[in-house]
Amino acid sequence: MSQIAQLSEAEIEERFFITGSRPVAFLLASFARDGDAFSVQCDTGAVFLTTLLAARPESNLLVVDCSGSEEANRQFLRSERNVFIGRPAGIHVQFVTGQGAEMMHDGRRAFAVRLPSKVLRLQRRDAFRIETPRIRPLIFYGRLPEGGLLSLPAHDISVAGMGLTASALPDAVQPGLRLPTCHFSLPQDDNDLLFAATVRHVTEQESRLGNRQWRVGLAFEDLPGTAEARIQRYITQIERERHELA
Repeated sequence: MSQIAQLSEAEIEERFFITGSRPVAFLLASFARDGDAFSVQCDTGAVFLTTLLAARPESNLLVVDCSGSEEANRQFLRSERNVFIGRPAGIHVQFVTGQGAEMMHDGRRAFAVRLPSKVLRLQRRDAFRIETPRIRPLIFYGRLPEGGLLSLPAHDISVAGMGLTASALPDAVQPGLRLPTCHFSLPQDDNDLLFAATVRHVTEQESRLGNRQWRVGLAFEDLPGTAEARIQRYITQIERERHELA
């Protein structure tokens, strides 16, 4: 059974949908830059492969390539519901658009549809976790129950939580500890993300230099959808930058 099939619609909606015209356009534009392939399933019965060409939030348009089959192109233009499915970087991505129209893009024939209101990005794990940059790392701040401040650099992040690295830890930091007041800032964001978090695990490790250190896994709580979109945008940006450097 697929990962999607095991989830209820409510669980998928809460955990995996990216919403908002700007985050959606940003994500789809990254797929267009990378030339990722998508299959299109039309309500007329046609199925064909395409690539995304451009995402334009200012005009609320997604531009996609035509099929090599004229019959598939005709059926696409008649279809009122089109399901796009792809696996960029091995990650299941799915979204639905309405009816398309012909247009010219960079001097060639293409199709335009309205940007989807949401995109399903179902990660290989429940929440895709990406390592954060070691230079100028994200710094997590959390208020401990006795009033002390926990300040640690992040090792990785997902929309569900983050991993922290510590060379020393207060005794109070144990699995199950709830930190009701936490925040950190993302590069190029004007406002901090504010949330509560719970410590899920504390793992002792040995660094490459032989020093003891700890990895602290946090689960976000009370994180608004807008904050999840900001984190997802940051993850997409890091993925794109690393792909460009590869």
